[in-house]
Amino acid sequence: MIAACTRRHLLFAAGALATLGSRAAHAADDRFALTGQPTQGGWLRGHLPPGASGLRLDDRDLAHAPDGVFLLAFDRDSPPQAVLSAQAAAGPISQIIAVAPRAWQIEHVNTPMHPPGMADAEFARRRSAELAQIGAARRHDTGAQGWRQMMMRPAHGPLSGRFGAQRVFRGVPAAYHGGLDLAAPAGSAILAPADGVVVLAAAGEPFTLEGHLVIVDHGMGLNSAMLHARALHVTEGTVLRQGDTIGEVGMTGRATGPHLHWALNWHGRKLDPLLFLAA
Repeated sequence: MIAACTRRHLLFAAGALATLGSRAAHAADDRFALTGQPTQGGWLRGHLPPGASGLRLDDRDLAHAPDGVFLLAFDRDSPPQAVLSAQAAAGPISQIIAVAPRAWQIEHVNTPMHPPGMADAEFARRRSAELAQIGAARRHDTGAQGWRQMMMRPAHGPLSGRFGAQRVFRGVPAAYHGGLDLAAPAGSAILAPADGVVVLAAAGEPFTLEGHLVIVDHGMGLNSAMLHARALHVTEGTVLRQGDTIGEVGMTGRATGPHLHWALNWHGRKLDPLLFLAA
């Protein structure tokens, strides 16, 4: 269903070329016209020089759009520098990118690591299947153009959890918080943060941790996940414009109260949604 809809419906791309912000990311010799947030959990957008090819970030091949524009991003634990390179007509070109480090908070959460009353073996069985679905969804490339846009908050409410914080569940350390929590009221609207295509809509049995979740592909390897919904109003293959309603805020899965958890992922790297928002 997803493959059937994408090439046919993504002609809205021409209207989705809202330029990502011009937060400074210029090196003294900026061969790739970089702009964005060169920091852990951040991103850069650039332009491949005319006639160049073979774009790479460190040892990773990078895709670029037909107009030469590309997106790259840095994980929460990214090292202090990365090397962007390409092959030009006159020979190889490269640019070192300094990735600014960040200090991370520690957050204590008054809830168990996995749902109470569920045996470890049952949790492991269910979790394996859920992670397989999430991984498959994130590998979809729909050709969406939302990656070119500055994003909007997908729910209206105060910030209640920040990206990158070390989580401790009732005294047990866990992985860092991979997204942004917005304390929106139960039943309030979940909105598309940017143009995209729905690649996973878990509207049936809630996932053990995420509850009812939706994953939206924004193209170029970038996708959003919105968790803990009370209800979803989209299905897999739904084409979204920025601001479209996706569902309703809830507290399904591992949640202590109504809120929306919004996570951004680029080729497996977890990113800070705050750095993608319009100023």
